[in-house]
Amino acid sequence: MSATRTTTSAPGPVDWDAAARLAARAVRPGPSAPRAELEDLVAGLRAAAGPAAEHAARVTRLEAADGRAAADVSRVLVVDRPGWARANVRVFEVMATPLVDALAQPRPDGSPPRGSSAASRLAGAAQVGAVLGVLSGKVLGQFDPYTPPAGAPAGARGEGRLLLVAPNVLHLERTLRVDPADFRLWVALHEQTHALQFAAAPWLADHLRERSAALLGDVAGRGDGRAEETLSRLVSALGRVLTDDEASILDVLTPEQRQVVDEVGAVMSLLEGHADVAMDAVGRTVVPSVRDIRRKFEARRDAQSRVRGLESVLRRLLGMDAKLAQYRDGAVFVRAVRSRVGVNGFNAVFADRAHLPTAAEIADPGAWVRRVHG
Repeated sequence: MSATRTTTSAPGPVDWDAAARLAARAVRPGPSAPRAELEDLVAGLRAAAGPAAEHAARVTRLEAADGRAAADVSRVLVVDRPGWARANVRVFEVMATPLVDALAQPRPDGSPPRGSSAASRLAGAAQVGAVLGVLSGKVLGQFDPYTPPAGAPAGARGEGRLLLVAPNVLHLERTLRVDPADFRLWVALHEQTHALQFAAAPWLADHLRERSAALLGDVAGRGDGRAEETLSRLVSALGRVLTDDEASILDVLTPEQRQVVDEVGAVMSLLEGHADVAMDAVGRTVVPSVRDIRRKFEARRDAQSRVRGLESVLRRLLGMDAKLAQYRDGAVFVRAVRSRVGVNGFNAVFADRAHLPTAAEIADPGAWVRRVHG
């Protein structure tokens, strides 16, 4: 897939067009297969997406706030690794708008805005491209609520698109030796659950973007010189992560920044855990080998968490270990809440942003039930 440019470049820390080119070049080749097998893979993923949406709606009891059918809440795109990388450059671009706006403001001393030189923007592009190149081989699917349709004016809302990364699905179903049709439906169930979450709570995408904007604006320092201080701390933290297994890139954040990270992390735990619960809740009548898939998938997650060396460094820098914890902590939260107040009682979490769990409530589901349901 070729991602179409949807926003206009402005002076800032990253040359987004260059980032898209570099990200696509940085990806590793996917698994090889005969053309007929690849065509079957793409067709199978597309065919799974519609039924997956309907099954996800049934087990979650979520409905789109605007009345759309479950199968219509996202536009399904089957992509390769370069296509996923290019698409996520655009996601980064949309999410980084507050940082770009802050950095575009003149400094108090009247000197030019930070990050506006061609060299620095290319350096930013290289960093974004390198990160997405690493991630492009690891993501099975993704729901993107942020990227607006092609040709939309600046500031337009996202269209809601679901990306299924064909080569990664093929690689993992081969690695795990699972039933291909079952596995493709299982993956689609997870992503379509995300689509339903954002459709049922149309304020959710804006909420996450606003919290990210708060973090990015704080990092930018709004012209007071704190961006340079933050950058210095990030470089120092990188050195510690390279030499100390206990170090984390989060160590450099201010208390205010950590609070925002905790807020966003709690929401992501909720969303990921809920999708994990939903993809298993459909049962064996829908995905006959669901238990076998889950058992092998969890074993692989555990093995990944024990990886050492450079891979371990990358995992910590990119927050991938935290991502694995989000799935498990969130799933425990969802199951515990459902056991107390049922599926509909749990779904109150999508009724209002005030109902979103805090990090403490993710660890103590009973506290969320008491706060929301009394």
